[in-house]
Amino acid sequence: MSKIEIVRFAPKSGEGFYDTLKKNIDEFFKQNDVPVHGSTTIIWKTVAMVSLFFIPNVLIITGVGALHPALFFFLWFLMGLGMIGIGCSVHHDSNHGAYSDNKTVNKIVGDIVNVVGGYDVTWRIQHNILHHTYTNIEGLDEDIDSGGLMRFSPNSKKASLHRFQHIYGWFLYCLLTLQWVTYKDFRLLVIYNKKGLLRKEKISLGKAILELSIYKVIYVTYVLVLPIMYSGMSWEAVMIGFLILHFTAGFGLAAIFQLAHVMESSEFPVPSEDRKMDNSWAVHQLLNTCNFSRKSRIMNWFIGGLNYQIEHHLFPHISHVHYSSISPIVKQTANQYGLPYQEYSTFLVALREHGKMLKKMGEE
Repeated sequence: MSKIEIVRFAPKSGEGFYDTLKKNIDEFFKQNDVPVHGSTTIIWKTVAMVSLFFIPNVLIITGVGALHPALFFFLWFLMGLGMIGIGCSVHHDSNHGAYSDNKTVNKIVGDIVNVVGGYDVTWRIQHNILHHTYTNIEGLDEDIDSGGLMRFSPNSKKASLHRFQHIYGWFLYCLLTLQWVTYKDFRLLVIYNKKGLLRKEKISLGKAILELSIYKVIYVTYVLVLPIMYSGMSWEAVMIGFLILHFTAGFGLAAIFQLAHVMESSEFPVPSEDRKMDNSWAVHQLLNTCNFSRKSRIMNWFIGGLNYQIEHHLFPHISHVHYSSISPIVKQTANQYGLPYQEYSTFLVALREHGKMLKKMGEE
C-alpha cells in the first residue's frame, strides 16, 4: 500500500468566497457575543443521548426487558437511536474540537465512541482528514469507497451487480456499524499505517491494535455477554436484539452522511495529472455537499445539525448548535458569489433523490 497521494486545491484569492464568508461568520459571533463551541445546550444533549443508549442497556441486563418480548426488542431499538445520537450529536463535535474550547474535554467526550463500538483514531483519519479535506474525490475520500459492493461516484469502476444497488444498497447501509464493531477498524489501522497516516495521530500500529482490542472486548462484554447471562432471555433473542440495534444505527448513520454528498447535484471532480484541483477547498465543499430538512427542529436536534452539512464542512470547528443561525449567512454569501447552495426540503425527499443517484450510478 503506497503513501497517500494528496491533491492541491486552488489557492484563496484574499477576496474570494471563503474569505468573505469567514469575515461574515466572525462578525456574527462577535456581534452576538457567543462562543463558537458548544454551550450548556450540548451538555444536556450529551446526557440525553448517552442515557438513550445506556439506560436501555441496563434495563436489558437487569432483566426488566424480559417482562415482555416487545419491550425487550424495543429497548434494543432505543439503543440504536442512542448510538445515532451519540455519533452525531456528541462524539462528532468533540472529535472536531467543536464541543468545548478545552482540548481535554473534547478528548474525554470524543472517547465515548470507543465504548459504543467505534474507535476515535480511525474515525479522525477517515472522517476529519480524508473525508473533510478530499470530499467526493475518488481514491481519497473513503466515504465513497465501498470496496466494490456499491458505486457512489461516476469516477468509480462499474460492475454488473451495481445495476441493482438501488435495491440492495439499503440493506448494506444497515450493516455499517456491524462492520465497525467487528473488523473494519482493525483493517483501517493496517491500511492507515502503510499510508503513514497513523503518525498524524501519534500512535504506533501495535499500540493502536492493543488499545482497539481492549475497547472491543469491553463493548462485546456489556452489549452481548452480560445480556446473554442475565437478561432472562435466550441467546437467540439477544442476538436478534443486537441486530436490531445495529440495523437501526447503521441505516440511520449511513443515510445521514450519504445524503449529504452522494447526490446527482454533487460534482465529483477529478484532479489534473499534476494532482491539482480547479477550485479552492471551500468552493469544492459547496459543489459536493447538500443540506436537508433545514426547517426541522427535531431533525436538527437529534442528528447534531448534520442536516446542515454545508455549514459543517465549511466550519467544522464551530459547534452544531450554531448551524441554523449561520446558515442564512452562508447561503447569502454563496449567492453573492454565484455559487450553489444545494439543499432538499425534507429527509424523505433527500432519501428519494439519493435512491435516484444510486440507480443512475448503477446504470451509467
